[in-house]
Amino acid sequence: MTRPPDFANIDLHLVKVLHTVITDRSVSRAALRLGSTQPQVSAQLKRLRALTGDALLVRAGTGLVPTEAALALVGPAERLLKEADTLFGSARVGRGFDPATADGLVNLAASDYLDPLFLPRLIGTLQQLAPRLQVALHPLSADSDYRRKLASGEVDLVVGNWLQPPEELHLGRLMSDEVVCLVAADHPAAKSPRSWTAARYLDSDHIAPTPLHPGARGVIDDFLALQGLSRRVTVRCAHFSLAPAMVAGSRLVLTTGRQFCERYLTQLPLRIVRCPVAFPAMAYYQLWHDRTHASAAQRWLREQVRDTARALADEDNPSRSRA
Repeated sequence: MTRPPDFANIDLHLVKVLHTVITDRSVSRAALRLGSTQPQVSAQLKRLRALTGDALLVRAGTGLVPTEAALALVGPAERLLKEADTLFGSARVGRGFDPATADGLVNLAASDYLDPLFLPRLIGTLQQLAPRLQVALHPLSADSDYRRKLASGEVDLVVGNWLQPPEELHLGRLMSDEVVCLVAADHPAAKSPRSWTAARYLDSDHIAPTPLHPGARGVIDDFLALQGLSRRVTVRCAHFSLAPAMVAGSRLVLTTGRQFCERYLTQLPLRIVRCPVAFPAMAYYQLWHDRTHASAAQRWLREQVRDTARALADEDNPSRSRA
């Protein structure tokens, strides 16, 4: 009965020695290529002969030639080494990802109350640098359990703003933005800025995004609640990009980042006015799960998100506060 191979006595380096010795047909040359010594390689060749039951290399004149059994082992050894490099080499951080040739799919979830130029600019960059990469954009909405989706792999990266980001996720701070009010050009706050007090602000009709999950209030209302304050939200909008048009034709007040508001000033009869409640700067983050933290492809994606967000902030105002 043929004995099964004793895998406990075989390691990957021994396979590399086997491949190198047979292809170089020289123990001394193999030792140089392996960064080893001739006695060490000779000892490893002795082990290989015992494991295979074959001489592997035999004398022929002044040199060595591989046996037929040795030549038959070259292909399997080469395939095994390539598979090992794929398994352990390309998975290491910083290796195995070339955006110019990368394919596959990345799933990005982002709120639409980001700068409206952010996603178009990001997609343009990804198309230029990684033309074969597919990108699926997912909304952050009331039925979007982004924490579960990050953990399950349905989503790779989430971009948005939180007063307190979830602690179990990795985060990268993208930028900070001043909180302002966007109102119609004929709104009393635009006509009489001095009369725009905190009391009038709180008593106004407000438009706000639909909460990300039941019971959530959003960063603006969360901060107000911490101060013991509340405002009257009369419109909840799941499509935040439509909010400026709703503001332009009403007495609604939209409270959000200046960068978002500025994009609409030339398109609609709108004005930006200071917010009479002293909100902290609105912080934007990208969030990701530990499952993708060490991925070279995902790290590259996060770098593109970071650079795109910061470039837009710098274009608008070089002195804008950034993380």
